[in-house]
Amino acid sequence: MSGSDGTLAYMDTNLLALRDFRDDFYACLYRRSDAVAMLLAKSASPWGVVRYAGDVPRGRARGGVPGREGSMSLQPQAVYVVPEDTARVARAAFPKGNPYLRMHDELGRLYADQDFAALFPVLGQPALAPAQLALVTLMQFAEHLTDRQAADAVRARIDWKYALCLELDDPGFDYSVLCEFRARLLAAEQEALLFERLLARCQEAGLVRARGRQRTDSTAVLAAIRLLNRLELVDETLRHTLHTLAAVVPDWLRQACPAAWAERYGRRLEDYRRPLTAPARQALAAQIGADGHQLLQAVYAPDAPAWLRAVPAVEMLRQVWMQQYHAPDDTGAVAWRGAGDQPPCAVRLDSPHDADARFGTKRETSWTGYKVHLTETCDADSPHLIVAVQTTPATTPDHRLIAPIHTALAAADLLPAEHLVDAGYVDADNLLTSQRAHQVELLGPALGDSSWQAHTPGAFTAESFTIDWEARQVTCPEGHPSKQWAATHDPDGNADIVVSFDPATCRICPSRAACTRSARGPRRLTLHPQARHLALLAARARQREPGFPARYAARAGVEGTIAQGVATCDLRHARYRGLAKTRFQHLVTAAALNLARLAAWFAERPRAATRPSRLALLWA
Repeated sequence: MSGSDGTLAYMDTNLLALRDFRDDFYACLYRRSDAVAMLLAKSASPWGVVRYAGDVPRGRARGGVPGREGSMSLQPQAVYVVPEDTARVARAAFPKGNPYLRMHDELGRLYADQDFAALFPVLGQPALAPAQLALVTLMQFAEHLTDRQAADAVRARIDWKYALCLELDDPGFDYSVLCEFRARLLAAEQEALLFERLLARCQEAGLVRARGRQRTDSTAVLAAIRLLNRLELVDETLRHTLHTLAAVVPDWLRQACPAAWAERYGRRLEDYRRPLTAPARQALAAQIGADGHQLLQAVYAPDAPAWLRAVPAVEMLRQVWMQQYHAPDDTGAVAWRGAGDQPPCAVRLDSPHDADARFGTKRETSWTGYKVHLTETCDADSPHLIVAVQTTPATTPDHRLIAPIHTALAAADLLPAEHLVDAGYVDADNLLTSQRAHQVELLGPALGDSSWQAHTPGAFTAESFTIDWEARQVTCPEGHPSKQWAATHDPDGNADIVVSFDPATCRICPSRAACTRSARGPRRLTLHPQARHLALLAARARQREPGFPARYAARAGVEGTIAQGVATCDLRHARYRGLAKTRFQHLVTAAALNLARLAAWFAERPRAATRPSRLALLWA
């Protein structure tokens, strides 16, 4: 096997065939202990900083997590009414009102237990009311509280008891229930339920409507991981895998691995043996690579338990070794990949603890994690509420999110008539499909012509040529027709057209210096298909109109929404690991921001204007 194909011998396995083992695998885990189950079962994957089974206190897990023994059933409560004593004390404590009191008085109950019926089995112990847990989660994110702090607030704060319709002496619940509630939502793929139900309630109250104006922007989100260089990555990946297997199959691991590994991988690399010279780093990388190869060979050996290959940590080790090492040579040694032999950022793994986080760059900013895209209404006669949330890896370009955003808005019956975005979202395809598929006008600065002709006075830009789409021919400013019309595509797979002129005609053309800088070749044009080409030209013409700046000025307001999310909910830092959990965080954060904006709207508090600096006011 050659070392250039990047595929290790022990990696040649069909993971689909291993799915038959997974039920037995997880059943075995649940029989062993709740701690191991919380480590490896996806339905109970860690929400906080739990990393190994030993970090989970035994006996702490309750029966609400899907798939555990002692399943919980839903016992819905039809009506929630604020108790008389709770209402009296709350009114006395907040004579001028309170955001949560106003929310309950104006909108009533935001959630009903029946909204969560699909999350619970028919039989089982009665579960805590999910409508209550949903509202607690919403208020928890609105104030950026931990689970413990949120559970304490339920017991101690009168405004929370009023919103939850609880008696003054209600003892509340254990904080771990909140983690189980989030796990249940994720296991059922209902992470958007809290956000969508609040939005639907606002629609019923007439606070948000379709075919108005909306605006979208994105911001970076840092993953909840440590930044690792390549050497630290392979060391931490192997160390994480060994600790995981030590919790799951200690007897097997003791036989499969040398005792020296306990000292070698017991602590993090930076704690005690960071190499200082390049040869020492290369030697350590080779040592770690050989040890990881040895472990993978043991896992994929015929006599090893087949379900070990489906352990997430083992699969992570396999993928990281594919990306960081070449396949074994004839002697079985693995070679460290060079700096220029790395996979692209979109697929490269940067931490064994978060398989979805990616390294992204936007202008001068670089980070490892995700991006969140927020879309909000911006009509003057209604509250500005977030109506769509999209979370992506950091490497996903903004222009790919327009279609998912419009699809989500269409499903919620909240499509705008005018959608304000920045230049990152505007391309020919989005301009065309937004109008055709959803009758939405995408308003933003279209990227201009980046060719040298566009920046040279008197040069012939693409707009100087006449295009006959039916005849598939282009005429240059000197009146010469094109010779070749070839359909092709760009690196992203989008259709393009390449037009070439006759080389002999171009060489003797008196305007050649204003047309091309090629020494001997003819002028070539790259065009979009007709509909996309015309949509892009129309967008460029529209932004040259005198009224465009005033029409587009409202887009800047979404920057304030992101600033509010950062200041109140720590929007730029992921609380959890993994794309699904991070998306849940962003959806609940958006719902929490909507809650704050609804409270301000009900209190008739005017929106804050942009505050200029004292220096700027001198020339205002």
